Amino acid sequence: MLVKNLATNWWGIALRGAAAAVFGVVALLLPGITLAALVLLFGAYAIIDGVSAIVTGMRGEAPGRHWAMVLMGVVGVVAGLVTWLWPGLSALALLFVIGWWAIITGALEIAAAYRLRSVMRHEWLVAFNGLLSVLFGMLVVLFPGAGAIALVWLIGWYAILSGVALLVLASRLRGHGRLRAGESAV
Repeated sequence: MLVKNLATNWWGIALRGAAAAVFGVVALLLPGITLAALVLLFGAYAIIDGVSAIVTGMRGEAPGRHWAMVLMGVVGVVAGLVTWLWPGLSALALLFVIGWWAIITGALEIAAAYRLRSVMRHEWLVAFNGLLSVLFGMLVVLFPGAGAIALVWLIGWYAILSGVALLVLASRLRGHGRLRAGESAV
């Protein structure tokens, strides 16, 4: 049921992946952007990612069963709103918001991969994306004094890798949905 729901809504995961990859490329191409611009850009990304996760988690026959996806989305929206409502946050505070957001969403993605392991092939892509998020978040929280340019590069590469993993997952889910439609047509 969960895989069918994810396969039907593959586009939501693809949107998350595309938003992450675009965010990462912009961060790498424009490393000298001001912290205020980074805050707004991260806020937009977190909100888009969060809303996509909430929509994906709420769609389907039994939305209550997709609580991890909805919770991950809520965390993303809250993180994005915090960065928009208080753009004057110090760089250190922003680092902790970004770091904890990545740790929490990553842990939830790892939990989702564990749940999907018996009903879906390539669930490791979900776990890989979650592991990337947790590792990125831990680096940011443990070493907050890395500097703004280093942070932009770290965020950029994380977002690109995460975006690619989500786009591959969306492609696999889309194929899974086509396979299921073909099976039912036979």
